Amino acid sequence: MAKDFYEILGVARGASEDEIRKSYRKLAHKYHPDKTGGDKKAETKLKGINAAYDVLKNKDKREKYDRFGAEGQQFGGSGDFGGASPLDDIFDAFFSGTGRSRGGARAASPGHDLEYRTSITLREAAFGTEKKVRFTRHENCPECDGSGAAKGTSQESCSQCGGVGQVRMAQGFFSVTRECPRCRGIGHVISSPCHSCRGRGLVEVDRELSIDIPPGVDSGSRIRVRGEGEPGRNNGPRGDLYLFIEVEPDNVFTRNDNDVLCQLPLDFPQATLGATVRVPTLRGDAELKIPPGTQSGTVFKLRGMGVPDVRGYKTGDQLVSIQVETPTKLSREQTDLIKKFQELSTAKTYPLKRRFMDKLKSSLKK
Repeated sequence: MAKDFYEILGVARGASEDEIRKSYRKLAHKYHPDKTGGDKKAETKLKGINAAYDVLKNKDKREKYDRFGAEGQQFGGSGDFGGASPLDDIFDAFFSGTGRSRGGARAASPGHDLEYRTSITLREAAFGTEKKVRFTRHENCPECDGSGAAKGTSQESCSQCGGVGQVRMAQGFFSVTRECPRCRGIGHVISSPCHSCRGRGLVEVDRELSIDIPPGVDSGSRIRVRGEGEPGRNNGPRGDLYLFIEVEPDNVFTRNDNDVLCQLPLDFPQATLGATVRVPTLRGDAELKIPPGTQSGTVFKLRGMGVPDVRGYKTGDQLVSIQVETPTKLSREQTDLIKKFQELSTAKTYPLKRRFMDKLKSSLKK
C-alpha cells in the first residue's frame, strides 16, 4: 500500500497550502543531492517527497487524492489519478479544459504569488522607509536552462499523444478527450532528466529585494511587487510578491487610525500654576502651553502632528493626554507645607470636589 502523501510531507490532512509548501521546501533541502552526496536512499526519499508535493500543492489533484486515497488507485508518473468513474471522465471532458489551448497542450499560465511579512516601527510607518526582504523562490535551472533535460539531451514529443497533450478515449457511447497520462498534458516528455533539478526545470534560489514602503501604512497593509513571485508555466508570466506590514508597538505613542496619542505626566506645581512644557512628537519635540488648574485626563490636540494618510489625504493629529502625578516620598518640610496649604484651602480651591458634594447632598434629599 502506498504511503500517505500527508505523512510523507509530515503535515496534517487539513494543512494549509502555506504549511504544505514550507514543509516541502524543508524536506527538499534536507534530501537534496548536494546535501546527501548522491546517497541512493536519500534520492528515493526525495522522489517520494516530490511526488507527494506535486499532488498536494495542486487543488484539483489534492481533492481527488482526498476523495479516492492512494490505496486501490492507480498513480503514475503523471501526478494524476486513474480509476475514476465514466461519469467523472465525461465531466472532465466537458468541464475541465482549464489550462489547455485549442490545440490540446497546456497553455501558458501565471506563476503562484508569494507572501512575505515584515515589521516596521511607528516612525517608519509614518514617514515611509526602504526595507530589504530576503525570500526563496524558484528560478529556471541554470544547468538545463529550465528545460528539465540533461545536458546533451532535449525534450521529446510525447509518443502517446503526438505532442498535443490530450488523448481520445471511448466511454460507452461517448468519445471523450482527456489529458495525456504520459506527458501530463504538456505535449513532451523528458527521457534523461537533469541531475541538478531532477527534471523539474526549476531550482530554489535566495532572492533579496529593496522595497519602498510609503508613508501612512499600518498593520495589515499589503504592498504588491509585480513579477517577483514564482515562475509561470509554459512561459507564462511570473506571479507577484505581496509584502504584509506589521507595525511594532511604540513605547511612547499609541496609534488610532492617523492620530497618535501620548500620555504626558505633569507634576503638581505645573498642573496647578500652569507651565510651558516640551512634548515629544513623531517629528521631534514641540512646545505645549499648560493653563493653570489643568486636571488629569485633559486632552490637548497638536494639529497635523500625527500620521499622514497612505492615500495622500490629510495628516492626522497628535492627542496629548495629561496625567497629573501625585507627589510621593515627601520630606518633613514638604509635608508641613502641604498641611499649611490644606489649612489655607477653601471650597473654591477644589471646584470639582465641591460640585460632587453638592450633587450628593441633592441626591440624598430626594
